[in-house]
Amino acid sequence: MPPAPRRLAAGPCTGAAVLLAAVLVLAACASPPGEDADAGDAAAGGISQADDDLRLTVDRGDGSPVEEWSLTCTGAVEGTHPEAEAACAHLAGLEDPFAPLPDDFVCTEQFGGPQTAHVTGRWDSEPVNLELSRSNGCLIAQWDSLGPLLPIPVG
Repeated sequence: MPPAPRRLAAGPCTGAAVLLAAVLVLAACASPPGEDADAGDAAAGGISQADDDLRLTVDRGDGSPVEEWSLTCTGAVEGTHPEAEAACAHLAGLEDPFAPLPDDFVCTEQFGGPQTAHVTGRWDSEPVNLELSRSNGCLIAQWDSLGPLLPIPVG
């Protein structure tokens, strides 16, 4: 009579190996390689940021070096922004300070100055990626609405 086929026993090591393999597969699917699961979106430059945490790049348009400021308005006001307290207080009073202008706006053809700015980060749990200039009436109004966030002489 031929010997009976051998059956492999499923001991505790085999079960642990299957569980470990399942965990590794799930972990690999959780986030792309090189990206932390808590990483921010493209507006934040792929860097995890707290709410109300902004980065500004401002060009006065007069040939002076571009300025870069940080501004955090959660709890204690922090950052390199020259008027951080005033900027945070002003932004807190606005309903949606970084809303883009609608595409169908009709704007006056006027030039308010060569200044430009770029604001990125997060505000009120939403990503911010806003390009600003003073090249027409709508953009001038948008710039001016941000008040002390853009404390550079214009005109």
